[in-house]
Amino acid sequence: MTRRELSADTRRFILTSIPSVPYLEAVLLLRTAPGADWDVPSVARRLYVPESRAVELLEAASAAGIFERQRDGNENRYRFHPSTPELAQRIDGLAEAYAEHLVPVTDLIHSRLDKRAQQFADAFRLRKDS
Repeated sequence: MTRRELSADTRRFILTSIPSVPYLEAVLLLRTAPGADWDVPSVARRLYVPESRAVELLEAASAAGIFERQRDGNENRYRFHPSTPELAQRIDGLAEAYAEHLVPVTDLIHSRLDKRAQQFADAFRLRKDS
């Protein structure tokens, strides 16, 4: 299985819209129960991440138009609610790709992170001409 076996649309969506594997897993988790409200502790437990990380993931997906955030007393609750039908279709395609091609999808996400880390490191590299 190679990265080339992912559709061009799915590859582009991953590279432009999926910042990490935990983010992807948060999206797919809430997608499994459309219409259900999720609280931060429940998401943190299901993803095996600290609550602070769960908040980051949920807020990022909300800002991206994937989740809808609602206030329930003193806590926020989140629901899978893509802002457009096109976004919902892209997420459906990504869910299929992740189920069928787990390693290529995660490799693509990590390659994006590796590239950003290398760019950051290169910014601090001492140059001979400096």
